[in-house]
Amino acid sequence: MLSDKKILVAVCGSIAAFKTAFFIRLLKKSGAEVKVIMTESASDFITPLTLATLSKNPVYADFFDKKTGKWTSHVELGLWADIMVIAPASANTLAKMATGTCDNLLLATYLSARCPVMVAPAMDLDMFSHPSTQHNLKIIQSFGNILIEPEEGELASGLEGKGRMAEPESLLLHLEDFFKKKTSFKGKKVLITSGPTQEPIDPIRFIGNHSTGKMGKAIAESFVRKGATVHFVTGPVSVFPSNTNIYKVKSAREMLNKVESLYDQCDIVIFTAAVADYRPKNSFTEKKKRDGDNLSVELVENPDIAVTIGQKKTEGKLHVGFALETHNGLDFAKMKLKNKKFDLIILNQTSDDGAGFGHDTNKVTILDKDNIVLESELKSKELIAEDILDQIQMISK
Repeated sequence: MLSDKKILVAVCGSIAAFKTAFFIRLLKKSGAEVKVIMTESASDFITPLTLATLSKNPVYADFFDKKTGKWTSHVELGLWADIMVIAPASANTLAKMATGTCDNLLLATYLSARCPVMVAPAMDLDMFSHPSTQHNLKIIQSFGNILIEPEEGELASGLEGKGRMAEPESLLLHLEDFFKKKTSFKGKKVLITSGPTQEPIDPIRFIGNHSTGKMGKAIAESFVRKGATVHFVTGPVSVFPSNTNIYKVKSAREMLNKVESLYDQCDIVIFTAAVADYRPKNSFTEKKKRDGDNLSVELVENPDIAVTIGQKKTEGKLHVGFALETHNGLDFAKMKLKNKKFDLIILNQTSDDGAGFGHDTNKVTILDKDNIVLESELKSKELIAEDILDQIQMISK
């Protein structure tokens, strides 16, 4: 699983740094290519020579060699790696990651890295449980970093509790699981609707909603990372996912037509779009001017895209829907799950602060045909997308 993978191991100042030597040895045995970055304090616990010998690569600790002036490019290190693993991650480094502080090579590489980042904290139990450390951990996870929880046991202080860095074998399993997930949807074709729709009143004005398409974008990019081919049908938004086939539409009827044209070739359909339920029966061909009288616009129902496509559903197709509700959320979600032939439905409620339209965060409840399968805390939409894909993976096995 790790053969030929490029692993950048970053070591902070902690007694747990001795475990990193065993971790690097396991990586090399698994066929990975390993490079190591150390902070200055890390070398107080384990020598660069030890880690260079085990990784079979020079160890990086400074921006440049003071004798020769040779520069170490933190940008190149970040681009080289398939994943960066900070193990051990000290409380000091976690705080700097959370605030964007950049005062050493490790942090400069972290800030410029385009690859995923795993973090394995190591510290005494009171340091780990301190509100500031827990706050910092939540922040760096909201950035999309992957936390490897520390273990409980005897600590260097002699106390017992949570704070021990995960054992090398556990770190290796986390990495193997990560790369396994990267191919979990390989060969699958996924159709995603996203953003709002706009229903014209005249050439200037329209009926719409506050959807920004951020959740749909996060889901699309998560599928791409896991090997899927994504067809992304979106209403008017300013954000678009990378490495996907993008189809821009405006109205609900345009979105339905595009979805119908793509449906047969796709295995999974995600109905993330906030589709306008109504449209003007007649729209003005010219801008409607103010004339001193009230204006009445007769509205008619738009087609329900999920219901229409649900009628075409065949064995082997998987449909996932969304429900944004202001009240009685679970009742409405369960009804939509049944009526629209969804396999999963993701419930958002406007009563949850930081959730729903316009936010970078979300808080959801995921239901299948039998029960609630997941209730998330408030976190980034990228992490919510990962939760959703995990549930899709579970039901599609």
